Amino acid sequence: MEIRLDYTKVQPEALQTLLKLEGYVKKSGLDHQLLELIKIRASQMNGCAFCLDMHTKDARAMGETEQRLYMLNAWREAPFYTEAERAALALTEAVTKISDAGVPQELYEQVRKHFDEGQFVNLIMAINAINCWNRIAISTGMVPGEYQPAVRK
Repeated sequence: MEIRLDYTKVQPEALQTLLKLEGYVKKSGLDHQLLELIKIRASQMNGCAFCLDMHTKDARAMGETEQRLYMLNAWREAPFYTEAERAALALTEAVTKISDAGVPQELYEQVRKHFDEGQFVNLIMAINAINCWNRIAISTGMVPGEYQPAVRK
């Protein structure tokens, strides 16, 4: 695989715009391990190898278990996720494939049992951010493998 173009050099302002959204999501108060699960699940659905490489490494660096990472693609059948995580993952799938069925009222109510209105908006922003990153990485041919997580203090 070969990168098609380095969008960060071609249009650095575009990168800065998306980094602002990412910064908002990181400061949103949502659990960072949950955010990584959301990023991984959306990236699985979108087939984004670059983002899968990055976010599985980040999740491991945060202490996420191998078992939960391996089972994420089958989270409905695996007993390793909390009800709140399940609601967020269901929302991730619905928003990622929004043209299939939208976000049904039943799903909205399920998510709201675990997340208040502000947190719901923050989940939507997080899901949209990773879907945007996936589309950029796939479109520009970003190659997985080189990413290393920052050393956590």
